[in-house]
Amino acid sequence: MSAVDILKDLKARKFKPLYLLQGEEPYYIDQVVDYMEKHVLSDGEKGFNQTVLYGKDTDMATILNAAKRYPMMSEYQLIIVKEAQDLKWAKETEGSSKEAEVALNYFEKPLPSTILVLAYKYANFDKRKKIYKAIANNGVVFQSDPVRDYKLMPWIEDHIKEKGYKIAPQAAALMAEYLGTDLSKIANEVEKLCLNISKDATIQTDDIQRNIGISKEYNVFELQKALATRNVLKCNQIVNYFADNPKANPMVMVMANLSAYFTKILKYHYLPNKNDAAKELGVNPYFVKDYETAARTFSIGKTFDIISILRSYDLKSKGLDSTGNTTDGELLKEMLFKIIH
Repeated sequence: MSAVDILKDLKARKFKPLYLLQGEEPYYIDQVVDYMEKHVLSDGEKGFNQTVLYGKDTDMATILNAAKRYPMMSEYQLIIVKEAQDLKWAKETEGSSKEAEVALNYFEKPLPSTILVLAYKYANFDKRKKIYKAIANNGVVFQSDPVRDYKLMPWIEDHIKEKGYKIAPQAAALMAEYLGTDLSKIANEVEKLCLNISKDATIQTDDIQRNIGISKEYNVFELQKALATRNVLKCNQIVNYFADNPKANPMVMVMANLSAYFTKILKYHYLPNKNDAAKELGVNPYFVKDYETAARTFSIGKTFDIISILRSYDLKSKGLDSTGNTTDGELLKEMLFKIIH
């Protein structure tokens, strides 16, 4: 089940006795847990029937003793175990612990009036274990995986659309480039935007600069566009800005984005059908023309050379094959010269 499916069932008050919410991306796990904590029980029922525990501060015996109780003046009781990955029994070999054995017995026959939620964040429960299979058979297992880089821009567009707003492709791309794959961070920045922008307006790069603080002129996205047209002046202005503002534009991020960019240019060169470029490159169709322009500017041979240059300067930025105390800004300027010329 997806997070949307789970929330839909919860809103319809279709509850399962067991929920295992697992995965490396905490955003959706937090979203489901937050909804359950606020809405499954009424304020009057929460006092006697809602328990929140933390994995590192509890054990399975305590959790199961609570789970086996019947609710007081309520149809259900809710037990939420946050940071469940810190529970000792979850890491032990099956059969080696009394706790794991007792847990398996409960998960195979859970109490229907108890809703037990295990928020197993930043990790995945071992699917080979009988406990996992018991939870899957008698409850809900939700897998929350990180959003891939190429899916980040569509995720931002969809998230903003769900809130009743619109965003220009350039603005969504700018957010995706600079905010990374931390969905909670992106969601918080979207909240800021929505507080300051009318629903009738489309979110533009100016709005991103005003409300999030990302420069609309001096960023990796604009550097890529300048490189695609070999706009030497603009490229140098942007890289000089990066050199003067290293905290806002760390070299590791610049290198990662440029490497991904030129890898896509190389892939574009080899596409048998350029009409499928958006799908094959994993980009919004709006940006395909930028890769077409870049492919005209950089031949296949030059693109290979640039990827080699990027790898070399990535090593130098990490202290390998570098001379003296060269700063990241100086390395960027030197690298840019080699890319352009």
